[in-house]
Amino acid sequence: MSISHSASYAAAGVNIQAGYEGVKLMKKHVERTFIPGVCSDIGGFGGLFAPDLAGMQEPVLVSGTDGVGTKQRIAQLMDRHDTVGIDCVAMCVNDIICCGARPLFFLDYIAIGKNEPEKVAALVSGVAEGCVRAGCALIGGETAEHPGTMAPDDYDLAGFSVGIVDKPKIIDQKKMRPGDVILALPSSGVHSNGYSLVRKVFDVEHADLGRVWDELGVSLGEALLTPTKIYVKPVLAVMAKAEIHGVSHITGGGFYENIPRSIPDGLGARIEKAAVQTPGIFALIQRLGDIPERDMFNTFNMGVGMSLIVAKEGADAAMDALRAAGETPYVIGEIVAGEEKIALC
Repeated sequence: MSISHSASYAAAGVNIQAGYEGVKLMKKHVERTFIPGVCSDIGGFGGLFAPDLAGMQEPVLVSGTDGVGTKQRIAQLMDRHDTVGIDCVAMCVNDIICCGARPLFFLDYIAIGKNEPEKVAALVSGVAEGCVRAGCALIGGETAEHPGTMAPDDYDLAGFSVGIVDKPKIIDQKKMRPGDVILALPSSGVHSNGYSLVRKVFDVEHADLGRVWDELGVSLGEALLTPTKIYVKPVLAVMAKAEIHGVSHITGGGFYENIPRSIPDGLGARIEKAAVQTPGIFALIQRLGDIPERDMFNTFNMGVGMSLIVAKEGADAAMDALRAAGETPYVIGEIVAGEEKIALC
C-alpha cells in the first residue's frame, strides 16, 4: 500500500488512492502489449523503448496523436468502456502507417470526472487490445481526475503513438501515375468519426440503444460502439510484396478530405460510387437524418476505412498480400491526370 495520501486533496474531489488502485488493475492489460524494445514498467516518469535499428539505412521516427471524440459518449450511455481504447489506438496507428511506419509504442491520456479504478482499468484494457492488434507496446499514460470541471461519469480518452520507418521505404507519392489503381480496405462501421452527426440523427441521449434495426442486425448501441479497424499489419504485409504509391486513412471529412491527401498535384482520384461496399449503418444514418449523399461521403468512411494506391501492374500482388493478411480488398477507382483532386462518379 502506498504511503501517499491527502485528506485535503480528497475533500477537493481527487482520490489519489483510487489512482494507485487503477494502476494495479491495469497492469495485467499493459503487460500484454510488451514487445522487444520495452525497457520500463508502468509507474515511472517516462516510458523507455529501445528500437531495433538493424538493417535500416536511415531510421525516421513518425508520430501521430488523436482521441476517440464523441463516440465515447455512446460508451458512457451504455456503461461499456472496454472498446473505445481500441478506437484511440486505431486513430493514431492508422495515421502513421500511411507513410509506411511501423508503430513502436503508444501512450494514453484519460481525463475523468471521478476516478473509478475499475472504469479506468476497462478503458486501458481497450487501449492494450488496440496495441496488441497494432503490434506496438503500451509503455505509459496518465489518468487525471477533474472534479468540478467534468461530470463524475464523464471522461475523455486520447493518446499518441510513435513509429519508425527506413527513409528509403517511406511511401512516396511522387511515384504515382495516371492509371494507378485505388484499392479499398473495408471498415468495421462508422469507426470514430462523424459522431456529433450520428448522435444528432439518433438522438442518442434519449434513444433505445438496445433496439435492433433491420439494417444493422445488431442493437444500435452495439453497431455504434463497434471498434475502429486497425490496418497496420495488412499494410506492412503488402509493403513487403508490392510498391504502394499512396495510403489514406478515411476519417473525419470522408472521401473528399482524406483521399486527396495522398495524391500529388496534377493528379486526382476517380472513384466509382457503385463499387463502394457500404454497410447498412450508413444507409440508416442517411435515411433518418435526410442527409445528402455528398455530405455522407464528406463526413463518413462509407465502408472504406483505408485506401491504397498501387501501380496497375502491381494490383494483383497487392491484393493477394492483403488477402493473406486477412483483408478483403477490392478496386474502387483509379488515378487520373488533372487538377480535380477527387471525383465520385
